[in-house]
Amino acid sequence: MRLPELLAYWRICRLLGEAVAGDLHLWRRLAVERPLSGWLTDQVLLKLTARAEGTLRSLRLFGCLHESDAGLLRVVEHNPRVTEIYVPACAGLTGDGVVKIVQLLHERKGNISRLRLDGISGMSKHHLDIIMSLMCKGNPQGQQDRSPLFYNHRAREALDTNDERPIDVDLCPVCANVRPVFDCTRDDCRKVRDSLWRCQGCYFCFPRCEKCGGCISPEDLVEADLACSDLMCLDCWLTVPKCSTCNRPYCERHENLMVSLSMAGQFSCQRCKELDASHGNQEDDY
Repeated sequence: MRLPELLAYWRICRLLGEAVAGDLHLWRRLAVERPLSGWLTDQVLLKLTARAEGTLRSLRLFGCLHESDAGLLRVVEHNPRVTEIYVPACAGLTGDGVVKIVQLLHERKGNISRLRLDGISGMSKHHLDIIMSLMCKGNPQGQQDRSPLFYNHRAREALDTNDERPIDVDLCPVCANVRPVFDCTRDDCRKVRDSLWRCQGCYFCFPRCEKCGGCISPEDLVEADLACSDLMCLDCWLTVPKCSTCNRPYCERHENLMVSLSMAGQFSCQRCKELDASHGNQEDDY
């Protein structure tokens, strides 16, 4: 059950609230997403996880900016049997803090099998090596060859993912930063054996198409202009509907910004709609 639903049932009436608060099974998997993540603090998280009475198995925090290393460590100390911790975009956490948490779980004979750390501050190769070493010691099945990871913006934003990898970040072979490292969806690119020419790396080193996840050439960046802030390769750009005025498309996740026109299937982008409105106001002034 999602956290907003748990809190809602908690407040309906005293009897229902007591039943929800006292059912350990409802609190063993805790996920905090927006907008609740904006007000989550160390003290609030400690109170919520205390409902599991030490039986917490899964903790998923998305964009909880006020959560600190010390606060998360206290939660883990009270729940040493937690098996997965998701803390993407929790900017208050650091690489040093995550290492301490994994070390604590290893000392307590824990079985942490999955970490999600994209967006954690100060993550380095040193931190990554320690974390992976401890996770593999506690869970030998987690030590496996790196499987291909293809870019998908929705997968990066979603807290609940079917990705089975023990950890979501790796050392980018291009910039040497610890970030999600994506493989190219194009067969020709994946067949390249020379690592110097293989387009495998983080999103900042190799821009990815929002539609197919493939790499985008410098020429495509210029020619395949979008009405939104995302990117698209030219092959995918040619297949999607475009604004009837500026001939620019939206990617799939920004399709809600399309302004439908009277003619079936045609639309205007937000920028062109605003320009039309401003021209209309100027004509009225005259």
